[in-house]
Amino acid sequence: MVLGKVKSLTISFDCLNDSNVPVYSSGDTVSGRVSLEVTGEIRVKSLKIHARGHAKVRWTESRNAGSNTAYTQNYTEEVEYFNHKDILIGHERDDDNSEEGLHTIHSGRHEYAFSFELPQTPLATSFEGRHGSVRYWVKAELHRPWFLPVKLKKEFTVFEHIDINTPSLLSPQAGTKEKTLCCWFCTSGPISLSAKIERKGYTPGESIQIFAEIENCSSRVVVPKAAIYQTQAFYAKGKMKEVKQLVASLRGESLSSGKTETWNGKQLKIPPVSPSILDCSIIRVEYSLMVYVDIPGAMDLFLNLPLVIGTIPLHPFGSRTSSVSSQCSMNMNWLGLTLPERPEAPPSYAEVVTEEQRQSSLAPLGVCDDFERALPGPLFAYIQEFRFLPPPLYSEIDPNPDQHTHDRPSCPSR
Repeated sequence: MVLGKVKSLTISFDCLNDSNVPVYSSGDTVSGRVSLEVTGEIRVKSLKIHARGHAKVRWTESRNAGSNTAYTQNYTEEVEYFNHKDILIGHERDDDNSEEGLHTIHSGRHEYAFSFELPQTPLATSFEGRHGSVRYWVKAELHRPWFLPVKLKKEFTVFEHIDINTPSLLSPQAGTKEKTLCCWFCTSGPISLSAKIERKGYTPGESIQIFAEIENCSSRVVVPKAAIYQTQAFYAKGKMKEVKQLVASLRGESLSSGKTETWNGKQLKIPPVSPSILDCSIIRVEYSLMVYVDIPGAMDLFLNLPLVIGTIPLHPFGSRTSSVSSQCSMNMNWLGLTLPERPEAPPSYAEVVTEEQRQSSLAPLGVCDDFERALPGPLFAYIQEFRFLPPPLYSEIDPNPDQHTHDRPSCPSR
């Protein structure tokens, strides 16, 4: 009898996004199928799956110990988020070649479902960096007697969602700096830079509106610029390795001496980048917007405004709220509006109602004749008098404190 052969072993996930990429978050259920296609009949000891998620960093540094000796120091660290194993066919032991407990699989295509839950605790977003990565994968292993195992690994993506519709990420970011250039014994005027953005949180594909004012009082020609930087930080054995990468940039007009440039919402678009990673103990991914002035022959004048790249975009209501609050804040700061310390007294009765209007209102009303005849004389007179009396004058100080004290009823004992 001629044994069959394994034609293919594949893994597919049930949850796919528009790009046919499996994407999950903490607490989600990961489900899928392992497909096995064979030509002829085969005997199998086991078909297993192994799912794992972990963050790992690794880098090396060369060090000199003396004049002629050098050695390399390795820095590695790992954090495991979950480790799940399951047996789809067969039994746990597959390290021997015994013929006991084998399962026969006939020719054709066969599918075996798997399912497991991701931890409810926060997971780091999938990431590939210079000195580390955050990876999640499912591996299938087919074991047969007298054959090497057939293995296949397939990765899936995990997003630890960051909602930018939070007060801390909707708050404006701003800064101001100034620099004075010196050349030997001569000092030129200062170069000043002020910049502001509407909020701290953004998502890939959005454009950052930059409001800035650059004033050049120096004798040199300077160029205002802006750039988005990604900073990757890796931690291992008490050491830190940092990598800074340019994500996007823009350039303003050159400014000669005595000139000023204003950016009224100059836009810088965020390209498709990885979200910020803020909760992993060994890998951090952060972003910043640098607005700076390129000064030839001197250190640049720059402002760093922190950014958080999230996964949940801005809601329309949050956008309006942010815009209104930002505009209100700008108006209050720039126009110097202040609230009065004490409320202003309301107008007097004489200022609102003239004497002619008052006299005309005292005339008897024809429509009330029947009502007047139905009521006793003194009561109707009192109603008429109360109706047209002016209200008491406004005063912040009680004019009759003793009277109010005597008239106020005492609280009965309980």
